Amino acid sequence: MLIRVFIVCVLASYTVVNLQAQSNWIEWKEDVSEAEEMSGWQEQYEFLSELAEHPFNINTITKEQLEQLPFLSDKIIENILYYIYKYGPMVSKKELLGIEGMDWQTRRFLEDFIYIGASDKEEDKVYWKNVLKYNKQELLTRVDIPLYMKSGYADHSEEVLEKYPNRKYYGNPVYHNLRYRFQYRNQLYMGLTAEKDAGEPFFCKYNKKGYDFYSAYFFLQDVKKLKSLAIGNYRVSFGYGLVINTGGFSFGKSGSLGTMNRFGRGIAKYTSTDENNYLQGIAATYKLKKRWTLSAFYSFRKKDARVEDMFIRSLKTDGFHRLKKDMEKKNMINNQLIGSNLTYNGKTVELGLTGVYTVFNKVLNPDLRPYNLYYPRGKYFFNIGTNYKFFLHKFIFSGETAFDKSGKIATLNMLSYSPAVHTSLLLINRYYDKRYQVIHANAFGENSQLQNETGVYIGLESSYLRKLKILCYADFFHFVYRRYQVDRDHTSGIDGLFQLSYSPINSLVMLIKYSHKNKAKNYTSDSDGKYVLPYIRQRIHYQLSYKPCEIFWLKTAAEYVCTSYYKNVNSSNGGFVNGTLGTKLSFIPMQISCSGAWFHTQSYDSRIYMYEPGLLYAFSMSSFYGRGSRWAVNLKYSYKDRFIIQGKWGITCYNDRDKISSGTEEIQGNRKADLQLQLKVKW
Repeated sequence: MLIRVFIVCVLASYTVVNLQAQSNWIEWKEDVSEAEEMSGWQEQYEFLSELAEHPFNINTITKEQLEQLPFLSDKIIENILYYIYKYGPMVSKKELLGIEGMDWQTRRFLEDFIYIGASDKEEDKVYWKNVLKYNKQELLTRVDIPLYMKSGYADHSEEVLEKYPNRKYYGNPVYHNLRYRFQYRNQLYMGLTAEKDAGEPFFCKYNKKGYDFYSAYFFLQDVKKLKSLAIGNYRVSFGYGLVINTGGFSFGKSGSLGTMNRFGRGIAKYTSTDENNYLQGIAATYKLKKRWTLSAFYSFRKKDARVEDMFIRSLKTDGFHRLKKDMEKKNMINNQLIGSNLTYNGKTVELGLTGVYTVFNKVLNPDLRPYNLYYPRGKYFFNIGTNYKFFLHKFIFSGETAFDKSGKIATLNMLSYSPAVHTSLLLINRYYDKRYQVIHANAFGENSQLQNETGVYIGLESSYLRKLKILCYADFFHFVYRRYQVDRDHTSGIDGLFQLSYSPINSLVMLIKYSHKNKAKNYTSDSDGKYVLPYIRQRIHYQLSYKPCEIFWLKTAAEYVCTSYYKNVNSSNGGFVNGTLGTKLSFIPMQISCSGAWFHTQSYDSRIYMYEPGLLYAFSMSSFYGRGSRWAVNLKYSYKDRFIIQGKWGITCYNDRDKISSGTEEIQGNRKADLQLQLKVKW
């Protein structure tokens, strides 16, 4: 019955005529396929959501602002600025078509982040008497209410809890967050973020202060020679992430090739609810001369960790404090960090030097396992690296080389070639010594740790044909030492992708993608023999977006996944079909969107990842395995863009089980429904 309803919804979506489209830029990374990609894109999504909510004036936009958009290449940024300089202020977004090299996809994404405003440049001086008079403020709060009961919230006797204290969550099942933002021009920002995860206590038990997580920031930028000043929580990313990158940017293999040779964003404000990837203290960037800038930053914060015998055995990064074992790890260690960066930004050469010193109050010494012999160990860590970028006609050579306190090396180098503004070829070589140790780094690679990896990446991206865009790459990697779930030294693999995007008319966009990954993994046979075999994951993804007019849009997607070991051993297949549609009512300022999906996988190995429209700043991507369906309804009421109420109801129905998940997350039954509510006020 549910399948019939879904088919009717998808067919009906072709006849509905009064709909409102969602933001185009979400399509940029809507087809996440791995858990590692999902965590990185979740941070990127939150960052881009904030930029879309506070767009830039295209007529006063700067190079630094454009570089925050990860789908814009360096050449497109240069052409945008040149167009405004040559032809004067834009009067319509349609003028984006006149910019050299601006393909249809990039234009659609860019439109969500800009507006047409006056061409008067803002002065770089902050008049404090005007701060309270001409500011912009907003308050946003969100509540998630589960319409089911997990095992962790069930009643247990005192005898059971005394024997098994981690069977019950300390708090109620409601998730809640609160965000406040203050902005004066594009120079002064202040904000406060508070969050309570489901299961965490609220003004009771071990959490008398209310919310479990508080984050505050003060951020000042572009005031005379002071490029930026951050007080409170902030993020730092310099170079290509070999020395420091606290969530400021991510290197996805399937992103735009034209942006992969771009440096980190430097010092940035921290507005996320993520409880791990940030620094806490003070940071500043000062312009020494016309092309020289100096940055310095200091951070002191407590971190969650499992501590035994005065040693840090593991760092806890999920931010949950729901169980007794979570509270035993909360704020158990202190972490201090100090660093600086010197940057030269020339016309044909860009250079940077970054140094970071990190110290814990206890010795980091993870439980010894065969795969983690070379993981970071010790009390203090020092890393220094130099990043570089050379422009030579149509070639760009860039990269970063870093050393740790023992002299072990990590280096990442790129060579890009653009024979035309619409075509890019990219070659990336990386070598991360198996003994290289760093704490706050995050760079391009296949391994979860920034060590024990060599690789070569070759990519091509082109929109030579006006209605067709192609992206393909092949990444060859090798691990010298064994890894988690791989009990053998010297293993290799390959990760490849071929993607076509086609837009015959502006209102219709189609995408088809094939990806193939071959990577070594442990395999245990029926006779309990353990082997290391190539593990292959293949994926075909197709999606279609249709927007014939401003008040109508629909989207459908289909995917097939196949996983197996070498010679088709232990193979597993899966896939899904989904559809999304929405409507904007004419008699009240309300939007409605509906989505439905059907999925079928043979096992967890062939699980699928599916996106559905969610609330603001809430990345709605979930993984599913087994047989079932997913349905969601999203309502949004907006009054003059100053008062917004949004609600989302969703339900997942499984056809192959009578309980969902396990442990404290176990749900009796085959259905899981949830309700999300959000309120936003601007003044």
